[in-house]
Amino acid sequence: MSIPKRLFPLLAILALSPSLPAQDEPAPAEPIPAWMQAFENLPREQKEAYGKAISEGGRLFNQKRIFEALNAVYEAEEILKQNPAALSLKGACYVEFRDFPRARACFDEALALSPKNPNVLFNLVEMDFVTQMWKDCQRRIKELTPLVDPRNIPMLRLLEFKLLLTYLKTNELEEARALATKYDFLDDNPYYYYANAAMMFHAENPEEAEAWIARARRVFQNDADLAPWEDTLIEYGYIKSFYGEDLNPDAAAAPQP
Repeated sequence: MSIPKRLFPLLAILALSPSLPAQDEPAPAEPIPAWMQAFENLPREQKEAYGKAISEGGRLFNQKRIFEALNAVYEAEEILKQNPAALSLKGACYVEFRDFPRARACFDEALALSPKNPNVLFNLVEMDFVTQMWKDCQRRIKELTPLVDPRNIPMLRLLEFKLLLTYLKTNELEEARALATKYDFLDDNPYYYYANAAMMFHAENPEEAEAWIARARRVFQNDADLAPWEDTLIEYGYIKSFYGEDLNPDAAAAPQP
């Protein structure tokens, strides 16, 4: 498998608290998860130290100081093992090292602790996408979509775009076309332009595909708004990475606990 070097999946880092339900939904009367109860049972000083370590790890991760972020996770895990927040952050660090097997193991463990958490499920969608497990990716997207807050339009549109791309890979062209025409230029989102670009790339018409991307860049001039879409096409192979096409990951570079 060839994976572009410029790979910045939109991994979600969990907070210490579980995801809140949508405003119109009553909170289900469910028992407190064991991992959360274990955190609540810690002495106050250890709770504060744990929260500080995870918060610092997230800050370092956002600054791309990945070794330091991973060491912060290890510090947190000396206080408390098996917390979705720490596992998600650790998995995100392993993704930066391109150690996808270890990253997936972290996200799988986080999912076992918090089975319906949209952040964890999104991370696993990303894992399936970048490792080209197209059918698994389709299944996860369909499981995740109903759990996403309907107000989170950017995530929902990006999930639909990834689903469209998986359909192209599995030769489910009718499904792909249906998704490509689902929205038009009035939609306040880059989806319309990148969906058409993907269809043109698939039709082996790269000039028209690039024209659609150029239109998106004219309409949405904020690079941050376009980065997830362009990175998705890089991961998929339709756009060449600025840093080279191939990646031979050196998983041994990641520090061990």
